Amino acid sequence: GMILAAVSLILAAIPALLFMANLRVYRRPSLSTTDGARPSVSILIPSRNEEQSIRAAVEAALASRGIEMEVVVLDDRSEDATAALVQEIAQRDPRVRLLLGAELPEGWCGKQYACWQLARQASHDLLLFLDADVRLHADGVARLVTFLGESQADLVSGIPYQETKTLFERLLVPLIHFILLGFLPLQRMRASRHPAYAAGCGQLFLARRSSYEKAGGHAAIRTTLHDGIELPRAFRRAGLKTDLCDATNVATCRMYHSAGQVWHGLVKNAVEGLGSPRLIMLSTLLLLGGQVLPVILLGLAPWQSATVFGLSVVATFCSYLPRFIAVVRFHQSFLGALLHPVGTLILVVLQWYALLRYAWGLPSDWKGRNYMLLSSPDRGVSLSERPENTT
Repeated sequence: GMILAAVSLILAAIPALLFMANLRVYRRPSLSTTDGARPSVSILIPSRNEEQSIRAAVEAALASRGIEMEVVVLDDRSEDATAALVQEIAQRDPRVRLLLGAELPEGWCGKQYACWQLARQASHDLLLFLDADVRLHADGVARLVTFLGESQADLVSGIPYQETKTLFERLLVPLIHFILLGFLPLQRMRASRHPAYAAGCGQLFLARRSSYEKAGGHAAIRTTLHDGIELPRAFRRAGLKTDLCDATNVATCRMYHSAGQVWHGLVKNAVEGLGSPRLIMLSTLLLLGGQVLPVILLGLAPWQSATVFGLSVVATFCSYLPRFIAVVRFHQSFLGALLHPVGTLILVVLQWYALLRYAWGLPSDWKGRNYMLLSSPDRGVSLSERPENTT
């Protein structure tokens, strides 16, 4: 019991300490105080079957202050009213353009191909890639541009404020912040250009066009579904700098609207993240040992010695500390933080489920397309996206 309690304390303390250290450097971007020329930004939105959210995304982008902009939406062969809704806005606001996506080529993932087409059609030197479920705050883009300049990076990203309503969303979506800040040393990430420190949020990326082209753009990550990690990795492989900021005051996003969407959405990324064959044993040990085991040991307190009880209390405190700080700092769900061990357990199950699907060669379905997991010797796991009806 003593050894188990000591191990759980160590595994809980490491991410708690790193989380606290990272918070000091994971800052919200400020607004530039200089009255220089307004930056020109192309806001690029790939969209497929987004009739529920595309209007709000475009209207929020158009309300941006302190920048010159165009909003370019690529309709990726939607089967709903997405294109019509964008066209309607474009008719009354010349800053909006609608592009109709070309047929998806073999070996490309849909979102990456859409972003690649958008970048080629963009008019400005700053490219902001935005998911259709993201709502920019009025000063959001200006803040992000300021951060890009201050950090002297080639690509910047950050996690927007995550809106969660259903229980499953509250259990799992806030873990994005916990995993990022609890397991990635941000200071080392900034000091290094090594691809191992690549991190980002696929909902929101700002890049300089010249750097984007040098890195190969989205063509460099054509087979992946996990652009959050793979786009910064492509930039770093090209010797470029990537950085992260706290984007809570930049934008708001509600990624998923049901338990099923949360599950499928996280499963599709898992095998390229913590659920990869290379990382899954380590991530399972860290997550179960440091975030679930302390609470189990605490529950067994009546049958333990005073020392084991003491270690369990401190370990449980360490496991909960980052989550309750995140409730305040990132406006996360209190209930989700309270049920942190449950959310962590579900995350581990989800990762193993994704890996087993990969091992069995089962495709995932996302946005009406089938994604086939492939394995490649240089990259580990990648994905090929095949439309259901290939002609």
